[in-house]
Amino acid sequence: MGMTATVTAQRPTVKELKEAWAGLHMRSCPDVYNFHLHTVHSDGRLEPEEVIDQAVAYGLQGLAITDHHQVSGYEQAYRYLASLPAKHKPKLWSGIEISCDLLGMEVHILGYGFDPNHSLMAPYVQGTTPLGDDYQAAAVIHAIQGAGGLAVLAHPERYKKPASELIPAASALGIDGVEAYYAYNNPDPWRPSPEQTATVLHLSQVYGLWVTCGTDTHGRNIRSRL
Repeated sequence: MGMTATVTAQRPTVKELKEAWAGLHMRSCPDVYNFHLHTVHSDGRLEPEEVIDQAVAYGLQGLAITDHHQVSGYEQAYRYLASLPAKHKPKLWSGIEISCDLLGMEVHILGYGFDPNHSLMAPYVQGTTPLGDDYQAAAVIHAIQGAGGLAVLAHPERYKKPASELIPAASALGIDGVEAYYAYNNPDPWRPSPEQTATVLHLSQVYGLWVTCGTDTHGRNIRSRL
């Protein structure tokens, strides 16, 4: 008797994410990976499907959509990616960017590989900045990790306080990584800022943190920021 097999799209794992991060270097973004992207579901200009189409066209191996306080763009992109032919499809990890308090100032923490439907993530997927205790960096890190994901301090050299203060504080709270490869002055073509990258890479080594890369795209091309 013949049987019909049902194929379910498999979401990439945190183990696969760590394997990707382990090989990152200065030129990994934007041509191989991109872990910081925004869509119209927050403050970006691209539809989720357009992000995927560009990722496929550029031959990316993996990416994450990190809308602010929202996962609907990621879910829409995932459904679209799953509908495409299997050949040359990039891995798409869950992602989010969350505003929170660290050392008395607002920073952004990126979450990756978490279960978007986990109850711990509920305060952070409402489309607005979390309030009260949920606004504290420790709570954000706890929620992302409790939902099975990894927490990363976004663009550590873009705040009023330097990375040399923020990264040790985030590390003390148990953060997993830092966004090391980031373009702070929006160069064209996009490339990581050398001085800031060197600083963040050094601190990541001191504190034993993963490093990530991303264009922080808000515009029409995933290879640039604006």
